[in-house]
Amino acid sequence: MSGHSKWNNIQHKKNAQDAIRGKIFMKLSKDIFLEARRGGGDPDMNAGLRHAIEKAKAANMPNDNISRAIKKATGNLDGVSYEEITYEGYGPGGVAVMVDVLTDNRNRSASEIRHAFSKSGGNLGESGSVAFLFDRQGIIEIETTEDTDEDQVMMDAIDAGADDLRTEEGEFIITAAPDSLEEVKKALEDKGYEIDRAEVAMIPKTKTSLAGKDLEKMQALMEALENNDDVQDVYSNLEEA
Repeated sequence: MSGHSKWNNIQHKKNAQDAIRGKIFMKLSKDIFLEARRGGGDPDMNAGLRHAIEKAKAANMPNDNISRAIKKATGNLDGVSYEEITYEGYGPGGVAVMVDVLTDNRNRSASEIRHAFSKSGGNLGESGSVAFLFDRQGIIEIETTEDTDEDQVMMDAIDAGADDLRTEEGEFIITAAPDSLEEVKKALEDKGYEIDRAEVAMIPKTKTSLAGKDLEKMQALMEALENNDDVQDVYSNLEEA
């Protein structure tokens, strides 16, 4: 019986891991689809698509999945049609939240996002209701090592066209104009830096602090949104603890 129980536990764990991997692959496929639809299916000519493919490969996503997503976006493969939507609203304690969605069913996504906000005590707003609280920036992350010279990284980043650099939890966080992101990334790679992440993100201009029940509700809202298959990115101005 113990062997049978052990097998069941192993199988249950494998099924859970497969489900998590499936969710990750679905989000990555949507990201690839979106970037290919925006700028074409050639990664050499489309920096956004190239970044999406790099993220997919880093997650060990099969090449067939990557190719299929590109073909769907460029009309070379029959499949569902995705729509890009950004939802804006306020969570508990007035925390501003932006949710980027890629969906094949607008009504389903709107209902699910609205339910998540309502359940946490927040509410959805009109387009533009919180966007003014964020800046759109290119973000590049480079992992630090004992041999890394921060002053040299700063000089190289500025020479490459970056706007600023800061250190955070063992990484250099480099900011650049969204249109300059690919140029800065390539220049840093040419100097031998290994890029951990390079993407355009919404950065809050100010932060909102929460505590107690409001913080718990806000964390639950973020978890619900991030676990939604249609959600690509979630941004908030919650002050990190």
